[in-house]
Amino acid sequence: MDNLSMLTDLYEFSMANGYRQTIDDEQGVFDIFFRKVPDSGSFVICAGLQQIVESLKDFHFSKQDVDYLRSLKLFKENFLDYLSDFHFDCQVSAIPEGTPVFSREPLLTIQGPLLQTQLFETLLLNIMNHQSLIATKARRITFAAGDKPIMEFGARRAQGPSSATFGARAAVIGGCASTSNVLAAEKFGIPAAGTMAHAWIEAFPDELTAFEKWVDVYPDNASLLVDTYDVLKSGVPNAITVFTELKKNGHKPVGIRIDSGDITQLAKGARKMLDDAGFPDTKITASNALDEHVIQSLLNEGAPLDNFGVGEKLITSSTSPVLSGVYKLAAIVQNGKMIPKIKVSASREKLTLPGLKQVYRLYRPNTNQAFADIIALNDEVLDRPMDVVKANPIATERQQSIENYDAKPLQEKVMDGEKVQAELPDVFTIQKRSKQMLKEIPSATQRLVNPDEYPVYMTLKLVQLQENLVAEEKK
Repeated sequence: MDNLSMLTDLYEFSMANGYRQTIDDEQGVFDIFFRKVPDSGSFVICAGLQQIVESLKDFHFSKQDVDYLRSLKLFKENFLDYLSDFHFDCQVSAIPEGTPVFSREPLLTIQGPLLQTQLFETLLLNIMNHQSLIATKARRITFAAGDKPIMEFGARRAQGPSSATFGARAAVIGGCASTSNVLAAEKFGIPAAGTMAHAWIEAFPDELTAFEKWVDVYPDNASLLVDTYDVLKSGVPNAITVFTELKKNGHKPVGIRIDSGDITQLAKGARKMLDDAGFPDTKITASNALDEHVIQSLLNEGAPLDNFGVGEKLITSSTSPVLSGVYKLAAIVQNGKMIPKIKVSASREKLTLPGLKQVYRLYRPNTNQAFADIIALNDEVLDRPMDVVKANPIATERQQSIENYDAKPLQEKVMDGEKVQAELPDVFTIQKRSKQMLKEIPSATQRLVNPDEYPVYMTLKLVQLQENLVAEEKK
């Protein structure tokens, strides 16, 4: 990744400069969390941690950067000198990529010099919000497709090269099997996949010639786009003609792709024609502005499809294009003492959770079945039984008691200064882990429409701390 130290909002520099002049010796503790799940879902698949680690390790300011900041005539020289010799000196803990996470849970916590932690806000949110959004959308789409593979091919509709490349990475974390984006494939070890565009067909005198020339060049990658003119009258018959000759020469046809029209009816017609011609194993791929709801509808209608190519609605999460993750101060450290902090609002939904915290996933004893999460202060020991309060501030019957459970901490130490302390696996290892963790949470939580709410609780100690701070602010 390129050095992204200047990818921030001006007020981050202004505050950091202010800290340098006033409370330079204090440390800050910041959390990243979200309040609302895209597409009215119940959880988010967190992603982007590897790029966060890479960005923080490489966080520095060039002479050109410092000269530009000096030209703004806003900052003191001692602050600019600090930036010129910047060294990352924070501790980072985070929930691993691919984990299904819920509202108000701290996905990432960073502690270090207040000046430094303030500077990272925009960068960290930019990375984590984007990749988590796309991973979550990909999870919805792959869930709808079941065991049928999804190819991500939205690069041309993504909001810029970075969104296309890191969006493809996130899409694989969310369950996609391959990408058409060659840069992402090379960078992250993702299978590159693709067939042809209509331009190939149109470049030749007729469709049959176009297919013949394609298989001459790619006899072992004979996947043909059959909807340029007419799927059932010309596309599939011409494909069968080419496939028959290909088979005689010892090659196995891959399949056809349908990119327009009534895909269910066209796929049914194509399947019968292929089967009757002796090609029952030839795959049918569907594309054309697909999302989880269209895919679910196609499969419910009995469309005999083997895989899907999904572009713009995945890479942009077009039906819900924002994950509104926030970066909030949870504590400051003065003279070695942790002082919890809170943002108080007229709306209880906007209240933040103070202090240094940990998130635990609670399981039924001796099983892999999770039934709730709990947010606790970092130094707490969980009791059995344990009185808890729902983290959702508008929930009814908020207080409950939990007796039998096994607790697994979710946040892990990731960085201590520039030293990386956590494993940063490849995307398919993350995907495999994510699929396993999805099996552990209730299936009703994973529905695409009206999912059941997964309970997230807070310990009484955390609740009391929050209430005490609210009361102090109202004095």
